[in-house]
Amino acid sequence: MTYIKNRDVLLSAGDVDLRRMALDIAEAGLACADPGSLVRNHLSIANDRLHAGEMTCDLSRGQRIFVIGAGKATFSIAKAIDEIIGERIHKGLITCKTGQQGALDHIELILADHPIPSEKSCLAANRTIELLKEVRPDDIIISCFTGGSSALFVSPIDGISLEDKAKSNEILLQCGANIYEINVVRKHLSLVKGGRLVRSLPAGVHLINLTISDVIGDHLGYITDPSVPDTSTFSDARATLNKYDLWDRLPKSVTNHLLDAPERHATVKADGLAHLDRIDILLAKSDAACKGAAKAAEHLGFMPLFLSSLFEGDSSALGRHFVAIAKQVIANGSPAPAPCAVIGGGETTVTINGRSGKGGPNQEFVVGAALDLDGVNRVVALGMDTDGTDGPTEFAGGMVDGQTAAISREAGIDLYRALRTHNVTPALQESGHILLTGDTGTNVNDLKLVLVV
Repeated sequence: MTYIKNRDVLLSAGDVDLRRMALDIAEAGLACADPGSLVRNHLSIANDRLHAGEMTCDLSRGQRIFVIGAGKATFSIAKAIDEIIGERIHKGLITCKTGQQGALDHIELILADHPIPSEKSCLAANRTIELLKEVRPDDIIISCFTGGSSALFVSPIDGISLEDKAKSNEILLQCGANIYEINVVRKHLSLVKGGRLVRSLPAGVHLINLTISDVIGDHLGYITDPSVPDTSTFSDARATLNKYDLWDRLPKSVTNHLLDAPERHATVKADGLAHLDRIDILLAKSDAACKGAAKAAEHLGFMPLFLSSLFEGDSSALGRHFVAIAKQVIANGSPAPAPCAVIGGGETTVTINGRSGKGGPNQEFVVGAALDLDGVNRVVALGMDTDGTDGPTEFAGGMVDGQTAAISREAGIDLYRALRTHNVTPALQESGHILLTGDTGTNVNDLKLVLVV
């Protein structure tokens, strides 16, 4: 499958063969994280029996099947469910990101906004809540919440407006916090997150969670959190505000709630969902694209150096670290001889202080790499957000090499300034080094790749 839409532009300069192999490896990584194909390994229906992992439901007793979910990879999962179960689906409602295209035969699709929630996000949550009121004991719910649902699927606590929730979301995304810290706060401002969506379901309901991970460590409570128990507390949420000095930046309604929330607003712990017959199926782990890329690189003759799938912190600094390893390979064949592929993943961040331009962490990764690759041959660097949208942009990331800095200078582009002002998207666009995929249908951790020959 071809994911990268602007291959011709990316292959118009530099070491074309090396660039082509980098793009092929990136696409192979995405293919290994495709949730639609992975669903079929875990879900099937035959002879009035629904099989989901180790759970089997006898449909001859008149059990009804409901499908719910929200997220950037949810459509691919729902599409596979739709094809496998078909007319046996009683009702279904999923929420995806505005711009995602596709048709479902037995499941309704709502489009909402990401990364900042809107009225559409509230509508999605409220309609799903109403749908679940129809569920009876022994019915089956197939839930497919994936990364992105924190913005796409929103129901703020009483006393917190959507405007305050959206503002809080924006501040959290820009403060440098990791996804665990961000989600701890967000779920404590919600009526549906942290297991609260399914807490009131009747006893005996069969709940099948199908998801993929975009979170380091693959903790389900931070991936598909409306439909699984939570382990975090209000104290954890307050710790995030302390760590990033957010008490005076967040809306008063939010800080007041976190300071003095009643116990009824706590997230749901394991015993709160013990009345449900639940199975959690992780279709793909957060490192799926990285592992797929490593296999593809080896197939093409590169020795894969899979450094880590747990990278966090500043994106541009990580780009420079990857280049440092590439230079060492060129200098003395350490830690591996060329040709080799330096691979990593995780959730790196961009910390924004004050106003900024347009960009994302993977774009900053490659700009940081380009600055340190200036004039260096035999190396190409690629950074990609696997869902196709790096930060609040329509681009997946970028790809650079030793000629990028010179090309940028000739075009009057100041890469240092672009990085300093967090306005890297225009710089990469103008120089022809931006990476465009559109919606990929998946959402696991980012892929960072440096090829050295």
